[in-house]
Amino acid sequence: MRKYSKTRAFALLLLFVLPAGLLSGVNTGKKEELRAAVERAMEGKAGTAVVVDVGSGEILAAHDLEVAAQRLARPGSTVKPFVLMTLLEDGKINASERLLCRRPLRIGGVRMDCAHPSSVVDLDAEEAIAYSCNSYFAEAATRLSAAELVQSLRRAGLDSPSGLVRGEASGRIEVPRDREMLQLEALGDRGIEVTALELLGAYRKLALRKRNGLNAVDVDAAVFAGLEESVAYGMAHAANVEGVKVAGKTGTAASRESARTHGFFVGYAPAEKPEIVVVIYLEQGNGGDAAGVARGIFVAAAKNGWAR
Repeated sequence: MRKYSKTRAFALLLLFVLPAGLLSGVNTGKKEELRAAVERAMEGKAGTAVVVDVGSGEILAAHDLEVAAQRLARPGSTVKPFVLMTLLEDGKINASERLLCRRPLRIGGVRMDCAHPSSVVDLDAEEAIAYSCNSYFAEAATRLSAAELVQSLRRAGLDSPSGLVRGEASGRIEVPRDREMLQLEALGDRGIEVTALELLGAYRKLALRKRNGLNAVDVDAAVFAGLEESVAYGMAHAANVEGVKVAGKTGTAASRESARTHGFFVGYAPAEKPEIVVVIYLEQGNGGDAAGVARGIFVAAAKNGWAR
């Protein structure tokens, strides 16, 4: 993982070359409270947090935008919704098909055991997202070719700037050379590195799609339901807020240089008609830790009318 210094020049660049409307406008009391909540949530933590308005793309609050725009990191399980969407849309898996969770799980010498309760022994598509089952996705991903997997990740925008700020770094997606690397890439653990803003942009697209309404026969409905269930009772439960329906996904991975893990959470609220999207990246920790940070931000957003 590359480290970037916090330079005054980059801060000035963000202020002067952002697209019109981003970080602009009157600093209303609501925005100030949201920004204060972001700073409180990230106090003492290395990483970044960004909150964006779903409809306009305006950045409502951010902690360390330089890290969000420039730091490349393996996304972990946050890529699973996009892999599943491709499988469902191409008819390579049915949402109701159940796959066994096999433990221990070792892929190409890498230990990838699931973190969900061992009592969960087989899962359908919704549950696989909610519980972030590595075994399910490792098996299902083999139904995709290397080119199909890469295309699904590129279509989500994970190797291109989000457009939320200028001067962003671009993610990196490799074409997997064999079955094991394909499986690991589908789990976000090898062969792919992204910025937090690229993840934020990808989930904003999901939020826009949900906001515009899913039809009754939409094959991707299981993905959106799984994201809601992830926060309601699954691996992202630490982001759950009473009285607010949040949808989101966690991701945990190690860097190329170290076995120490970093954590992502990315999600939106309210789940039924999203108004905000949040991304959290913690340089040290796991996805559950990142989800816990996000909770305080969702609470503040709901208090100020953005996520109710």
